[in-house]
Amino acid sequence: MIGIVDYGLGNVQAIANIYSRLNIPVIAAKTAEDLRRSDRLILPGVGSFDWAMKLLDMSGMRSTLDELVLGQQRPVLGICVGFQMMARSSEEGTLPGLGWFDATVRRLGDGRLAKAVQLPHMGWNDALPMSGGGLFAGLEHPCRFYFLHSYYFLPNLKEDIMTTTDYHGTYCSSARRGNIYGVQFHPEKSHQWGVGLLRNFAGLD
Repeated sequence: MIGIVDYGLGNVQAIANIYSRLNIPVIAAKTAEDLRRSDRLILPGVGSFDWAMKLLDMSGMRSTLDELVLGQQRPVLGICVGFQMMARSSEEGTLPGLGWFDATVRRLGDGRLAKAVQLPHMGWNDALPMSGGGLFAGLEHPCRFYFLHSYYFLPNLKEDIMTTTDYHGTYCSSARRGNIYGVQFHPEKSHQWGVGLLRNFAGLD
């Protein structure tokens, strides 16, 4: 069972529709009990970092997420702001993140990439896998995904990076640390590449 964390943000129904078409059991998880019923979890997100963290705290599910992801090692996939929430902090806000990765979230065009970029980074772009298999197994290359963001994920450990993307400079567009996965792009808007990635997540060992 895939449990999509429904805390008030993210394209929950769009993700659920894809899994329904794939005949993979899925629920919109709105309570801690819903999370515990789920074998795998998806943490979606759109909008600002602090607002997303506040809503997750208000949902009453945050401690259960930590228990399942960190304690029981259940696979989890963060999408867009849901991915950024897995970092320790973000330049977009002042609240701490979940801290599941040793990472921070930085603004595109902050000088670490290009000095001036058009924001948000919106539309189709390539994600270059650093190694084969996993979420990107069997996907047509180059992998093309739909992006919509102004901040990027900066892991301190290079081995956590799964893919990189070029937008006036190369940045991490997906990462993995054990059972914890995150993607900056929107698989639910990315046609066959996104469907394939979500299918792969459901089948990971």
